Amino acid sequence: MSKAAPSTASAARPAPRRKVNKLGWLGPAVVVGGLLPVVVMIWDYQTGALGANPVQRAQLQTGILALALLMLSLAATPVRLITGLTWPARIRKALGLLAFVYASLHVLVYLFDKGILNGGFGLQTIVDDILKRPFITVGFLAWLLLIPLTLTSFKNSVKKLGFARWTALHRLVYVIIALGVVHYWWGVKKDHTEPLIYGLIAAALLLVRFVYSRRKPSKKAGGVGKTTSA
Repeated sequence: MSKAAPSTASAARPAPRRKVNKLGWLGPAVVVGGLLPVVVMIWDYQTGALGANPVQRAQLQTGILALALLMLSLAATPVRLITGLTWPARIRKALGLLAFVYASLHVLVYLFDKGILNGGFGLQTIVDDILKRPFITVGFLAWLLLIPLTLTSFKNSVKKLGFARWTALHRLVYVIIALGVVHYWWGVKKDHTEPLIYGLIAAALLLVRFVYSRRKPSKKAGGVGKTTSA
């Protein structure tokens, strides 16, 4: 009888509930919503809604989308630090990858405009353009720096590189955003209001991260103190 009691108690004990990911839809929704502008641009191109200079319009739109998405991905940590919300961190990678997609489309439209993708042979023209025009130089450099960040944005990358090196590499996003804002500023001939707004937003996001990193308690000898991730 003494052996039957435990089995009865264990049978009456409710099975542990599995955790349900209530925001599992969030990542796919961000990707689908983030790609909708591509569909709209294709439709506008087919219907002539991109205006008299569709290539220039597409180049401007893809560039702005790339910069905006990159800033949104950078905003995930400041939002968590200020509000305590954790869901922005779930979509940070998706936003960063979408930023790379639009930055690459921005470059492809530029290459198309220069004739290298539509049957022309403008490679030397492109090289000269990149080297001689600072506006193109900083934009192209920003795109090149995005490539290693994109390639190391997947799960095994932290293990392969080590957390310290991975973190140091992904801090390049600050440089990339700065280059993106400068590229936008130099690309606008008259009204610099929009590039200025992007620059101020980027500065505010970096300021929040800096302030909270200074508040982070340091580890003391003997394990006293607790660190929190920035």
